[in-house]
Amino acid sequence: MSNDTQRAKIAAGQGFIAALDQSGGSTPNALKLYGVEETEYGSDAEMFDKIHEMRTRIVSAPAFTGEKVIGAILFENTMDRQIGGKPSSLALWEDNGVVPFLKVDKGLEHAANGVKLMKPMPELDALLARAKEVGVFGTKMRSVIDAADPAGIKAIVAQQFEVGHQISSHGLMPILEPEVTISIADKAEAEKILRDEIAAHLDTLAEGEQIKLQLTLPEEANFYKPLIDDARVLKAVALSGGYSRTDANARLAQNAGMIASFSRALTEGLSAKQSDDTFNAMIADTIDSIHAASVAG
Repeated sequence: MSNDTQRAKIAAGQGFIAALDQSGGSTPNALKLYGVEETEYGSDAEMFDKIHEMRTRIVSAPAFTGEKVIGAILFENTMDRQIGGKPSSLALWEDNGVVPFLKVDKGLEHAANGVKLMKPMPELDALLARAKEVGVFGTKMRSVIDAADPAGIKAIVAQQFEVGHQISSHGLMPILEPEVTISIADKAEAEKILRDEIAAHLDTLAEGEQIKLQLTLPEEANFYKPLIDDARVLKAVALSGGYSRTDANARLAQNAGMIASFSRALTEGLSAKQSDDTFNAMIADTIDSIHAASVAG
């Protein structure tokens, strides 16, 4: 697998990243939105079987190719499974031309100073080694900002960069995701503090070291452009964060240089009960719309 080819594909940004990384806590709701009720599975193992069936169906759709979907983020349980008889990450790249990423965080701490930091990841080095073995290109880790609290946001960014350094040391590309909750009253103020903190921390990167940023769509169009234009940022991607696909696409199209990394907005409208023809047509339309918004700038 060519790391340089994958890096160039992500840097060019002629498409979007599919977030297929719902973890254990968010899987029941993702399945419910997909039309699979909790009564249809009786254990965590069966639940993960159901979500893998959904992900496999999405990845296997004719429109899910590297032409418009340039990357996909996997949950650890998905990385450890197979699609089409090979590890999911290898199937993505070798069969679809889609660059594989892995969600590595283990969830969130309780709120403090208006934010939720990531829980400790004592087994991260071992997980990164396993990811390298199956051709994963990069990682993603999420923490959450619920208020424009300078101390809290400073702690969020410091933690993201600290773990990002660890990931880079394994030869993997870290996606830092300090998500700003879309419903907070001081969202614009939180975004300003966040942008300034990220800009300051970029100076801590070693020569030649790069990161990716995954950010909530901002209140002000092109607000993150200074970060996007920094050579130390391989790419900036936008998370839908609870916006509908229509709203997320509209906001994304106003932010030049940002591409989508949508989860709920990607699977919106898909159902386990749909025929393959209906399912494939809907995912094709969805991919077209998100791709168009991603390359609009």
